Amino acid sequence: MKKLLVFTMAAMVSFVAMGQIETPQPSPAAKIWQTVGLTEVTVDYSRPSMRGRTIYGDLVPFGALWRTGANAYTKITFDKDVTIAEKPVKAGTYSIFTKPGEKEWEIFFYTDTQGGGVPRDWDESKVVAHTKVATMPMEMPVETFTMTIDDVTNKGANLGIIWENTYVAVPFTVGTDTEVVANIERVMAGPSAGDYYASAVYYATEGKDITKAKEWMDKAMAMTENPRFWQLRQQSLILAKAGDKKGAIETAKKSLAGAEEAGNQDYVKMNKDSLKEWGAL
Repeated sequence: MKKLLVFTMAAMVSFVAMGQIETPQPSPAAKIWQTVGLTEVTVDYSRPSMRGRTIYGDLVPFGALWRTGANAYTKITFDKDVTIAEKPVKAGTYSIFTKPGEKEWEIFFYTDTQGGGVPRDWDESKVVAHTKVATMPMEMPVETFTMTIDDVTNKGANLGIIWENTYVAVPFTVGTDTEVVANIERVMAGPSAGDYYASAVYYATEGKDITKAKEWMDKAMAMTENPRFWQLRQQSLILAKAGDKKGAIETAKKSLAGAEEAGNQDYVKMNKDSLKEWGAL
């Protein structure tokens, strides 16, 4: 019995050891990353190879929904809104499904991103963009399924799909011009209330020029229609540091009233403590 137990344990250890052997995947994972204008685009997919097989019209039937690669869903991520086939697509991650044809492919961008193969229950409401693109023949066969981001400009690019003797390009555009123009107009218009406020708080916190901090805070408050209690709190502290106790007290009282109305007990306490310190309570 003891010999049998020892043999069984040895066999189990051997089996576990065999299970730890690492071998190459038949369709290895790949990831591409590209900046298009000011938009970051990444594609995560797996790369099957032909291995002597006929791909389109055989392994991948014409007119059938395909996962566009192998293993898990092929996914594309945009960190900003884009446009595909004249349809706005929000920033986010989408899976890519296709229906290959001899002369034309259908491309689908789908909100479900977890799974393998194709969805068992296809839901048209989850298609955020759908387009048709013409196929382009390749002069030399491509052994391994490949995805690319080609023809990159500030305005957009093409998502390329290449395998066997076929290339298809899926165009998308990005909002670079709108974003850049908005940035230019913002900078040229001068600092915002938020810029002045952040600068003032930093200067006061770090013990820098308190006169400059007060100047910036005054500008921030003048540009803010209804300053909130936490903003008024910072203004009162800067006024106190700048030697304007009267102004600090008046502002702290406004902050206290706002904090009490909002039910924020932390700011209620901080304002009361400061008012006591400044002799106002």
